[in-house]
Amino acid sequence: MTLQHDGFSPYVIAQAVAQGLLVRVRRVWVALPGADRELVSAARDGVVLSCITQARRLGLWVLREPEYHVAVSPHGRGGTPDGIVVHWADAVVPRHPDALVDPVENVLALVAACQPHEAAMTIWESALRQGLVERAALMRLPLPRRARRILERAVPFAGSGLETLFSIRLRWLRVRILPQIWILGHRVDFLIGERLVVQIDGGHHVGSQRTSDIAHDAALMAAGYHVIRLSYEQIIDDWPTVQDMIARAVAAGLHLAA
Repeated sequence: MTLQHDGFSPYVIAQAVAQGLLVRVRRVWVALPGADRELVSAARDGVVLSCITQARRLGLWVLREPEYHVAVSPHGRGGTPDGIVVHWADAVVPRHPDALVDPVENVLALVAACQPHEAAMTIWESALRQGLVERAALMRLPLPRRARRILERAVPFAGSGLETLFSIRLRWLRVRILPQIWILGHRVDFLIGERLVVQIDGGHHVGSQRTSDIAHDAALMAAGYHVIRLSYEQIIDDWPTVQDMIARAVAAGLHLAA
């Protein structure tokens, strides 16, 4: 419909489709050849990309996305294709009739309702950290109860979703855990108590970055800090071992100043 509003007649559009310049997606939808497949699918099904699918497209920290998640489009009641999760909840922010992707505020609201708490928190904190949303603006919206509870706890300081998971999973420990603290000229991921440093390695910790990390670890230990370095696989696939390691370090007083 946008093309017609811009002055292109149905005949001209049909000719462009016949010549292969456009592809007919749906009765009032056309696309360029090679257009984004996810957007084309959304237009075909009459839905908008949302929840963890749109969170992933926005570059937010999504742990897993086993299925596409969409919301019902305002320009038609979409179907429910196999393998796709369709959200029918009211939008927090009104969607434009031609929208194929949800505004980030709607994405976060659906994430809060759909995902387990840890997974939802990683996405919310990622959005805050990247500046895609502001806490004050979110507070003014009519967020559902679960989304508002997540907003009350979410902070923009975690360097990645791994750090969000680490913080959430160790809240029971009842010791001070500070994220993203500068020590000896470098930022550390976590400082537990006064002396226990935890560093979490992502995919970028290779080459010169890895060399710098090792040098900083040595400087920290020389200054009396205890350093524990963890990998993605340890956080995601072997959390009980990580938790036990941190708990034993605290029990041994490694987090206390000498």
